[in-house]
Amino acid sequence: MGKGLQRTVLAVLFLVGLAIFSYPHVQGLLVKREMESTVQTFQEQKETQPTTSVVISDSTQPSEQRLYPELWEAMTSYNEAIFAQGQSGLSCKLDYQQPSFRLADYGLKEEVFGFLTIPAMELEMPIYLGATDQHMADGAAHLSQTSLPIGGNNTNCVIAGHRGYGGASYFRYIDQLQIGDTVTVTNLWEQLTYRVAEIKIIYPYEVDQILIQPGRELLTLLTCHPYASGGKQRYLVICERVYQEDNYGETHGG
Repeated sequence: MGKGLQRTVLAVLFLVGLAIFSYPHVQGLLVKREMESTVQTFQEQKETQPTTSVVISDSTQPSEQRLYPELWEAMTSYNEAIFAQGQSGLSCKLDYQQPSFRLADYGLKEEVFGFLTIPAMELEMPIYLGATDQHMADGAAHLSQTSLPIGGNNTNCVIAGHRGYGGASYFRYIDQLQIGDTVTVTNLWEQLTYRVAEIKIIYPYEVDQILIQPGRELLTLLTCHPYASGGKQRYLVICERVYQEDNYGETHGG
């Protein structure tokens, strides 16, 4: 083999190796940009939608302008029903993969229900209803048979995310979250603010750990643990709703 050919072969091998090494990073950037684009599109569409007056029973205001009032009422009723029934359907994996609602039935063209923002992780992800494989690949997913991400007393909305997938981080660095950190959910109607209250590591069969806790308004982030373990355990970040008028010290006794 001549020296020129050797150099060519080595150069090709180097480029192939570089491409293989770089692929996860590049793929991760593409996924991140796609999620950012999805969130931006959701915000733009929300701003252009007409509003309809509807009374919200648990709102801090007696009457507000709300998009899709029929969807709001149906989702509120759903949350009340699963609480009353003790979330009996949560024991079956197929139940929480199946979306609780088909947004298209209420006039929405996209499957995105909102987005999740976690400043401590520099993370923003679209939220989809139902923890299907596709929804988990596209962003964060609401577990059906848990409270829908609209807030309200006697609720615990469980949002699942991969602990890293296809080169993208998703919930990879969830262990960076600490007690008191802020997490927000922006849905079709409003932005809900939560603060991290508890962190737990459980086994997949410990379903009771993600049930609604009476009298509380919770958001639970869920992912596999430890990282790259094949899902032996689950890492839970349990967050409690706070309101603008709340003072952190008064709310938490600090």
